[in-house]
Amino acid sequence: MGIVRVSAKRLVPFVQQLLGRTLRAREATYLPFCDASGAPIDTGLALYFAAPHSFTGEDVLELQAHGGPVVLQLLLARCLEAATQTDPATGQPCLVGLRLAEAGEFSERAFLNDKIDLAQAEAIADLIDASTEAAARSASQSLAGVFSGEIHALRDALIHLRMLVEATLDFPEEDIDFLRKADAQGQLDALLARIESVLQRASQGALLRQGITVVIAGQPNAGKSSLLNALAGAELAIVTPIAGTTRDRVQQTIQIEGVPIHVVDTAGLRPSDDMVEQMGIARTWEAMEGADAVLFLHDLTRSDAPEYIAADAVLASAIAEKLSKNVALIDVWNKADAVPHHGAHAGVTLSAKTGAGLQDLRQRLLQTAGWQAPGAGTFMARERHVQALRRVRAHVQEAALHLAAQAQALDLLAEELRLAQNSLAEITGEFSSDDLLGVIFSQFCIGK
Repeated sequence: MGIVRVSAKRLVPFVQQLLGRTLRAREATYLPFCDASGAPIDTGLALYFAAPHSFTGEDVLELQAHGGPVVLQLLLARCLEAATQTDPATGQPCLVGLRLAEAGEFSERAFLNDKIDLAQAEAIADLIDASTEAAARSASQSLAGVFSGEIHALRDALIHLRMLVEATLDFPEEDIDFLRKADAQGQLDALLARIESVLQRASQGALLRQGITVVIAGQPNAGKSSLLNALAGAELAIVTPIAGTTRDRVQQTIQIEGVPIHVVDTAGLRPSDDMVEQMGIARTWEAMEGADAVLFLHDLTRSDAPEYIAADAVLASAIAEKLSKNVALIDVWNKADAVPHHGAHAGVTLSAKTGAGLQDLRQRLLQTAGWQAPGAGTFMARERHVQALRRVRAHVQEAALHLAAQAQALDLLAEELRLAQNSLAEITGEFSSDDLLGVIFSQFCIGK
């Protein structure tokens, strides 16, 4: 099935021209869809939603056809044609300015008409793009307004505090300590605690949406491709005993407890005169520098060999020098099945061949990502939401310092609370630039 959707401020004349009849609002009507000459294009359901009781807040018409690109193109063409035809009642075109929608324009109109806020609009795209069940459920929670409700609660608490501070500033001659009597300090402390809670949950929501990128690196034949295959549960990378088999990056997204983990297998790190292998090694370093975590894979079957130990030490030194401290480094000792009496090693010991130890690695990756078991109110969030909440926290913390200084800094306290409220408003779109809106909605698909 395919759907052609039209949204405008006044659709009744257009509907009459297009379908040859009027429609009852919110009632499905089965009828033929015909071209201008009356020849049938398809038969299907027509639904009319009168403003403001529609997704966009405008009049909306939906034509549900059997689908197929040709049929839908014919319906689109017929809609554009009908819009230019004359409305007998006015002598004017039925629908001036009808055009094909841009990416995300239906959701943008819903936002601009106050049907949803910006966080809910973003949740629509996140629900469509969700790569795991947990991500889909969290996006659905955000679309239902769970995240927005938390933001509105924080906003209301901020507004109440601002009211108290502004009252104190407006009536300095009154011998009344508004802030002390209203327990402004206690309110600030409670607000900070709630901000921390929402920020932590938003960080979890952002993790569900974005996941983390994990690069498997190490010397050739340490079992990097085997580990990728074991984690993915599929033969994605070629595995041979020949050193240097992997020349380019091989990537697969897996999920661990609903968190997307983007695992990247890379070329083995070693000195090489082979130009192609050198390019692969350069890409390995590039991938490692852009990762959230690096699995430094060691081969237990060669852990006593002097040449192997020396080469590993050189790699460890290069990794420590080149990688940012923000990239987590996890030592992984592979081929435990071939060395049953191996000693203890720092990191994770496993066998990519048998799967022993893989669960320990999965849990280690979740710990590295900062994942915690989700609760009933888990919602989807984006990195921009997390950054905005961090700014809110910083402003409220600064406000607490000014409150401690009492009257000497009350104007600064008021300003910090105002800035905190503005940062909160960026999340729901109550305070946002047109540039931000353009970036957000341009990432939607057509028809949403």
